Amino acid sequence: MKYDIIIVGGGHAGCEAALASARLGNNTILVSSNIKNIADMPCNPSIGGPAKGILVREIDALGGEMANNIDHSCIQVKMLNTKKGPAVRALRAQGDKVLYPKEMLNTMNNTKNLTILENMVEDLIIEENKVKGIILEDSTKIEAKAVVLTTGTYLKSVILCGDKKTESGPHDERPSKFLSENLKKYGFTIQRLKTGTPPRIARESIDFSKLKEEPGDQKEWTFSFFNKPLYKYQNQISCYLTYSTENVHKIIMENLSKSSMYGGYVEGIGPRYCPSIEDKVVKFSDKEKHQLFLEPESKFYDDIYLQGFSTSMPHDIQEKMVHSLPGLENAKILKYAYAIEYDAIDPLQLKNSLETKIISNLFTAGQINGTSGYEEAAAQGLIAGINASQKINNKEPLILKRNEAYIGVLIDDLITKGTKEPYRMLTSRAEYRLLLRHDNADIRLSKYGHEIGLIDDNKYKIFEDKLNNIDQLFQELDNIKLTPTEETNKKLEKYETAQLKDGITLKEFLKRPEITFDTLKELGFIFDYNDDVKEQVEINIKYEGYIKKANKEAEKLLDLDKTKIPEDINYDKIPNLASEGRQKLMKIRPETVGQAARISGVNPADITILLIYLKKENKND
Repeated sequence: MKYDIIIVGGGHAGCEAALASARLGNNTILVSSNIKNIADMPCNPSIGGPAKGILVREIDALGGEMANNIDHSCIQVKMLNTKKGPAVRALRAQGDKVLYPKEMLNTMNNTKNLTILENMVEDLIIEENKVKGIILEDSTKIEAKAVVLTTGTYLKSVILCGDKKTESGPHDERPSKFLSENLKKYGFTIQRLKTGTPPRIARESIDFSKLKEEPGDQKEWTFSFFNKPLYKYQNQISCYLTYSTENVHKIIMENLSKSSMYGGYVEGIGPRYCPSIEDKVVKFSDKEKHQLFLEPESKFYDDIYLQGFSTSMPHDIQEKMVHSLPGLENAKILKYAYAIEYDAIDPLQLKNSLETKIISNLFTAGQINGTSGYEEAAAQGLIAGINASQKINNKEPLILKRNEAYIGVLIDDLITKGTKEPYRMLTSRAEYRLLLRHDNADIRLSKYGHEIGLIDDNKYKIFEDKLNNIDQLFQELDNIKLTPTEETNKKLEKYETAQLKDGITLKEFLKRPEITFDTLKELGFIFDYNDDVKEQVEINIKYEGYIKKANKEAEKLLDLDKTKIPEDINYDKIPNLASEGRQKLMKIRPETVGQAARISGVNPADITILLIYLKKENKND
């Protein structure tokens, strides 16, 4: 069998990679060990959240599928951080664990150029440091021009619960036993990571009167820029809030040695920003309680996900812990919590296109690169699928900069800084988060999606119309003056804003923090534009100075990122580099001076020396 591109793994990264490849006209095959688990949500049934929600919007702007899929399968949606600035606002949706994978599989089955095969991949076909295909467990060979590995948590995966270790992937699936060993044989550095999942509780066994209800927003939202809301806010399913107690903490501390992690049974390093309840109690011993959310998994069954209560305690201890929670005194545990260990590669061995430095035309995406989360995986999968296609078609890769996208921050962090624990996208990781907002992901990235071929002309026309409307509204606001009449100033008293002494354009008036388009409407100025356009205009007016400053700072970064470093550079020939800087540069082999400057251990003096050396070499050439 021969294909253009092979995708190994059918999780969120694999789905995006396969769809991108096929939609770009490549004969594509996705190989999954279990077709029923394609686009599965083995842990939290949510999509989005701080920073993560913006990743989903960026995926949509580039022509990916996750945003569209969650729009079709959500059961509750919220806009987070609405009382804070626009840089940290983000959508979060509860996804339906039945509908989400069903919708994604249906999309994939109806995508031209895409074949799905159920089998286990054990090895790669490598010739002269270039991937030529894969080898299945029955020794069948499938040839291809490029391969994308999106193996999730299945590489030599082990389920841990108390002192029990079971070779298994999520849902008692068979793990991939041989692929990571073969990757090690080809020169990849393999690391061991850990993640976990909390118990699932039977809805009918919960006393909701003791919990705080957390309903969805009283407004319909969409992740995709191209969808209209596909649900009614009145039909959303509520989540609920409870807290851990002093008794829960006592049970944990008394039985800490029985936990897989604290009992010495765990090899891998767990996620810092999604810790187990044991970790929270030990590391934050000053806290009397920890927030826990009870989240519905589906409208088709009654399992409730106990978010914030991941643990690797034995089943009998989990029972005591759960029954000590308010509202869960008589809870029935349908599925016990567990930890899972798995192999991943060192992401420092990747190029910024997500092609590996070790083997040409081999790309990796998702948890194999050391990340956690569906959104991080999907973002990488989309980029890997695009760039595998670009590579075999002799086109330049899509490289998103840190000031252009959270996706750019994510990939740059991985390939420049590496990770020793599951990496999670956070707003604090982005230096230019005011530029990388939820509301402007399409403005930042749709041009790339269209140029590559994943955003069709009809969708791009919708985007261009939006840009035209934004420009038109700016002009209208700049051309209309608000005059200081007695009637106007009286109306302004209710907004606690300064009285007008002179005429002012509506654009200048909107710069006031307390003034919005709703204010203008009450003053008699009605603008017939949709909310997205008005939001974009209002944010750009209010934050104009900050946005200009951020753009100016980003330009300095871009100058360094434009300076390429030759692949064959010999750092030993560069005099006066600090020894640590030289070692880090030799290990990571950055592709640009900008990337080199972001490596921990490479100081500003090293960058100056490197720039002088490159300038001198260019003159000699």
